[in-house]
Amino acid sequence: MEVKGCAVITGASSGIGRELARRLAAEGWPLVLCARREEALRALAVELEKSCGVHCGMVAADLGTEEGTETLLRALEERELGVFVNCAGFGLAGSFAETELSRELEMLDVNVRAVLVLTKHVLRRMKAQGHGCLLNVASSAGLLPAGPFLSAYYASKAYAASLTQAIHEELREEKSPVRVSCLCPGPVDTEFNAVANVRFALPGITAAYCADCALRGLARGQAVIVPSLRMKLAVAGARFVPRGLLVRLTAGQQRKKL
Repeated sequence: MEVKGCAVITGASSGIGRELARRLAAEGWPLVLCARREEALRALAVELEKSCGVHCGMVAADLGTEEGTETLLRALEERELGVFVNCAGFGLAGSFAETELSRELEMLDVNVRAVLVLTKHVLRRMKAQGHGCLLNVASSAGLLPAGPFLSAYYASKAYAASLTQAIHEELREEKSPVRVSCLCPGPVDTEFNAVANVRFALPGITAAYCADCALRGLARGQAVIVPSLRMKLAVAGARFVPRGLLVRLTAGQQRKKL
């Protein structure tokens, strides 16, 4: 992708977001890194400025709050947005009747509300300037009908995947130069497990490999990016399985994570 403007990454302090920051910095993109953990952001900014010679701005904000999203948007008011990555998010595992409501509402604020607000504002900016690439990080969970024992998380990622695919089609019909893609990985070796209190039943891919796949797919203008052949086959094969059976099979896989 041609370096034009800056690249903004939310959830940049760890995992997929951090690896995307490293790869975009290596391509010469000036960065704006956003996450809650200021110390982790500062460490990454110092690393990338030294190794890649790019400027790294930082916005320490909790995107689960209106104040947090407004803080990020204010910081971007005078910047040209070349790439924007909605990567902030987390999961919560357990039986729906037993999981903590307040924690689920926090998750929906980050995984759904913040994605909607930032996508809306950033898309309008990119259309006005006549270029830009927006990547929403969802999950292969968002391409399946339901996920027992990770029920609200699956639903939140289905929202992100559905929203992004719809916007992609709108832009295609408009013949817009702006590109919007949705990253839908399966298991990735990140801090997700510890936050969601799960362990993956299947081996995960590395965050570095996931970031490489994401940027290739974004450059190609793919609507949905599914890293790894195994997950591509799983998602494709799920279309031929009755929904009820697929939900039961998914429940079996999710139960192993608890």
